[in-house]
Amino acid sequence: MASQVLSRPLVTAKWLSEAVRAGRVGASLRILDASWYPPQERNARQEFKERHIPGASFFDIEECRDQSSPYDFMLPSESHFADYVGRLGVSNDTHVVVYDGDALGTFYAPRAWWMFRAFGHKEVSVLNGGFKNWVKEGHPVTAELSQPTPAVFKARLNRALLKTFEEMIQNVGSLKFQVVDSRPEGRFRGVELDQGLESGHIPGAVNIPFHSFLTEAGHEKSIEEIQQIFREKKVDLSKPLTATCRKGVTACHIALAAYLCGKRDVAVYDGSWSEWFHRAPARYKVSELKRNKA
Repeated sequence: MASQVLSRPLVTAKWLSEAVRAGRVGASLRILDASWYPPQERNARQEFKERHIPGASFFDIEECRDQSSPYDFMLPSESHFADYVGRLGVSNDTHVVVYDGDALGTFYAPRAWWMFRAFGHKEVSVLNGGFKNWVKEGHPVTAELSQPTPAVFKARLNRALLKTFEEMIQNVGSLKFQVVDSRPEGRFRGVELDQGLESGHIPGAVNIPFHSFLTEAGHEKSIEEIQQIFREKKVDLSKPLTATCRKGVTACHIALAAYLCGKRDVAVYDGSWSEWFHRAPARYKVSELKRNKA
């Protein structure tokens, strides 16, 4: 039974609360709060200090990224990731459960889930429903900060789960893999600004806004509902698939949704629209707004 639990991409609040109550948080189970919010709106680290799941540590996506890149949240190096998660007490044998405190239920947690998988870690799960539903269901919270014992984590980047700008450019002509964009429809179509950037999409991409996979309460929809969403958009889960978004975060919701359907090899275009907008030729930026102006 334990191995079945460890291979699950999702765990329930009930399962995690029982693990917390049984004192299982430690070297074999680590809980990470991967919340991030625009600084002018909320302070994720401060909120974590005030209340979090007992035994959890704060996974700071601002620290665990390539800080030399001009683009937000690009993957760090293998050594940077290994050092960072090792300090959080995560070894290669640790079951990691990630969550965030977003009002939707889940926003940044799938990014942390995908990062662990990209660096070769298999035993990683997202808390279904996030902190919002953890609190709503009456599970315990604390302001007590834990000090995990540092561990050794060996990271090996799985390049199959990552796409570069060059690979995306090449695919526009070759169509070797499908591309799904998880941003809101208006940004995908190019009719509204994308966090200050002109918007639009990569030629050939299909739009499935990431929140399509979440229920109104903030849990992942059923596998049957998720499969139907992909079918309606004519996305074939038996064929290669890459996810993209604004900065490589909500794209990971596509990877998680496909994983729930049994497809474990969805790649994420890490630079996503942030990089594409700045580097791709104008003809490779599809926008209804530009077409209307023309």
